[in-house]
Amino acid sequence: MALLSRTFASLTKHSFPHVSTLIRCMSNVPENSVYGGPKPQNPNQRVTLTHLRQKHRKGEPITMVTAYDYPSAVHLDSAGIDICLVGDSAAMVVHGYDTTLPITIDEMLVHCRSVARGAKTPLLVGDLPFGTYESSTGQAVDTAVRVLKEGGMDAIKLEGGSPSRITAAKAIVEAGIAVMGHVGLTPQAISVLGGFRPQGKNVSSAVKVVETALALQEAGCFSVVLECVPAPVAAAATSALRIPTIGIGAGPFCSGQVLVYHDLLGMMQHPHHAKVTPKFCKQFAHVGDVINKALSEYKEEVTNGSFPGPSHSPYKINAADVDSFLSELQRLGLQKAASAAATAAEKIEIAESPSEGA
Repeated sequence: MALLSRTFASLTKHSFPHVSTLIRCMSNVPENSVYGGPKPQNPNQRVTLTHLRQKHRKGEPITMVTAYDYPSAVHLDSAGIDICLVGDSAAMVVHGYDTTLPITIDEMLVHCRSVARGAKTPLLVGDLPFGTYESSTGQAVDTAVRVLKEGGMDAIKLEGGSPSRITAAKAIVEAGIAVMGHVGLTPQAISVLGGFRPQGKNVSSAVKVVETALALQEAGCFSVVLECVPAPVAAAATSALRIPTIGIGAGPFCSGQVLVYHDLLGMMQHPHHAKVTPKFCKQFAHVGDVINKALSEYKEEVTNGSFPGPSHSPYKINAADVDSFLSELQRLGLQKAASAAATAAEKIEIAESPSEGA
């Protein structure tokens, strides 16, 4: 074998010199480091499942925020949030629907790509929208693959714990894709639940939450969202599981917490729960009030002519060029346009003269 290798190398070098060059150029990584073994984790790199497991093992709370576009993703990145969920709640928060059901996979992929361009550090999780994974495990895997390949996500999330959903989660995991489960209030199932209703408020429902979470863990999920369940139920599920739980309206005993970007900023009323802000949501700011005030002031200044003033009209043309411009307009027979330009130049000069004198 060694003799064959030396013979081939000799033939390649002398008879086909371009072949060795081609082989070296097949990788853009230096030939002596095509595989260098595992490298130390850089804390500035993307959060991974390993990071989450380490935090969970140490009892460090995990932070997750649901966001849908580039600006919000940049904010999450700057704040050091662990997980960014691109949720199908975009249907309600961004698109104005009353439920999450109408949003399509193509619309979700647009949101996913936007977030992926802005969030460089958080683990990115994309929701599988309603109607894209229920028919078969093949459909579920195909949709999950699209979310990673076309959406730029690191993992997917799917709702519910029925046998078919558990099977779908297992198939997606076996396809090499990380899966986050979701139990309790599952917005895609409001047809069955009778609306956005909390779960786990009686014994059978509470036991079902825990059992479903355990089933999702056994299917290979790396984490489970617990939505709108009583705190003792969430505490039981968190204790029973070996994987992190992420609570939303589930009390303080989960491994981490998630809120929607717009909700926690107080940007607008989230359409959940009869179109009022969810009871579980703390508004850490009142950005909506600031936005409304800013828009009102903008409208007022445009209406009264104070915006844009000299400081927001930065592009200048010198006096000699103004005169030449006016002459050219007049030559073209555009007398009205020449008059308008002359008046504007005079007003700008008057408006700027006090600051120049000062």
